[in-house]
Amino acid sequence: MSPVKEVAHRPIGHFAERSIAGLVAVTGAGVAFGLLLLLVRVRWSPLQDADHALAEWFNGLVAPHHALVTVLQAVTDLGGRPILIWLVTIAVVGLLIRRQPRLAVYLIITGVGGLILDPSLKTLVGRLRPVVDVPIASAPGNSFPSGHALGSFVAYGALLLVFLPAMAPRWRKPAIVGVGVLVALVGLTRIALGVHFVSDVLAAWLLGAAWLGVTAYAFRLWRRERGRPVPPLTEGLEPEAGHDIAPAPAEEHVLAHPRSAVAELLVGWVIVFGALYGFGTYVSYHAKGTVFDTLDTEVPQWFAERHTEVLTEVSWWWSKFGDTHAILLISLVFCPLVLAVWRRWRPVLFVALAMVGELTLFLASARAVDRPRPPVENLDGPMPTSSFPSGHIAATICVWLAITLIVFPRTDRWWRWVFVALAVLMPVGVATSRMYRGMHHPTDFMGAILLSALWIGLLYLVIRPNEDLQDGNQPAIESEDVNTLDDELARAGRAD
Repeated sequence: MSPVKEVAHRPIGHFAERSIAGLVAVTGAGVAFGLLLLLVRVRWSPLQDADHALAEWFNGLVAPHHALVTVLQAVTDLGGRPILIWLVTIAVVGLLIRRQPRLAVYLIITGVGGLILDPSLKTLVGRLRPVVDVPIASAPGNSFPSGHALGSFVAYGALLLVFLPAMAPRWRKPAIVGVGVLVALVGLTRIALGVHFVSDVLAAWLLGAAWLGVTAYAFRLWRRERGRPVPPLTEGLEPEAGHDIAPAPAEEHVLAHPRSAVAELLVGWVIVFGALYGFGTYVSYHAKGTVFDTLDTEVPQWFAERHTEVLTEVSWWWSKFGDTHAILLISLVFCPLVLAVWRRWRPVLFVALAMVGELTLFLASARAVDRPRPPVENLDGPMPTSSFPSGHIAATICVWLAITLIVFPRTDRWWRWVFVALAVLMPVGVATSRMYRGMHHPTDFMGAILLSALWIGLLYLVIRPNEDLQDGNQPAIESEDVNTLDDELARAGRAD
């Protein structure tokens, strides 16, 4: 064979070698899963005895240690559907924004397949969950296979294959090891918490490896059919997309002077805390006979006299918009989208510090002031924190104000005013609901406004989240004019 032909056939040979090795591995995982499924289905005694013995052993080891149970439950949540669906959904939206529809489709198909396999096999096998002496956790449905173990293997594995090219080569092996450790820990927590047998988790891992292998092989075949090189999986599914899917490849330094910024924020935090403590102490213990005292006495009573079943239900929902879970969800959706569109870490840092600062200032000032709740019926019952300032209201103001400050100057489309409206309406709605439910005085609302205004103002001056606009930064989807962002997003979603 001539040297030219040898070079031409070399990629084909490499692809064939990798394909055979991959098919052997995938087939082996599938056969092993099928064998384990058969043994569980026929209730093979040695396997059942081993499963029950290990379940009892783990229960005796874990149950007496409440702190360990808490840690295990936190780790196992990383394999739960809410976290995995959020991760895959955000990744899919980000890939569509970055004009990578093929990778987005791969994530969708792989993720949906995992969601279908889990309940289908649970119904087919119908295996009951372990029964242990000291139950420490519970889970609905049947036991085989473990949904957390399967879902974490498929979701984290697929995300790793998609985003490996965005990592520097020196970080790829650590990332692979890290994902492997995370998947292993999620599976082990399901056994340790007594909600799955060992064979449930092993079967889930085998099935996850088989399904992930099939989808990755199909993607590689598609590349080969279109004449594209097929690299090793250690380089990811589509290496040439590395630059496009990297979070912020154009940003070398998040902050020009990080040490001075940290010092400014620490000093500012202390000053904001001092202002909150001073105002909170005054309205809580030294404002008798003032307009503040009148408001704090009459407004809670006015709301208490107007309780109805419908308004109580509405107030409960409005309060939920300002609780920790809702604020965290908003932040976890907004920040990845900012990275996907504008490729800058500063706005993400701005939102993250807004939430961290709000939480720490709220906890510190609530502990220092230690103000009682209003002397009316507290519809939410006893709370672990005191009344001043309102954490719900402060968190709502901070998150929506921070989002508005980032979005508003980055587009002149009409929908930027929606964020302005939300920055006003959401805090007002949450504040009204908290006072209606008898959980806060009006001056607690004022304290939340003081906290938010001072802290967000300080962050804006120090972080300067829109600094990239002065350098002419445009959306990362290569729109020449930010006015066309909506059209670009729509086209990206329809791309083949």
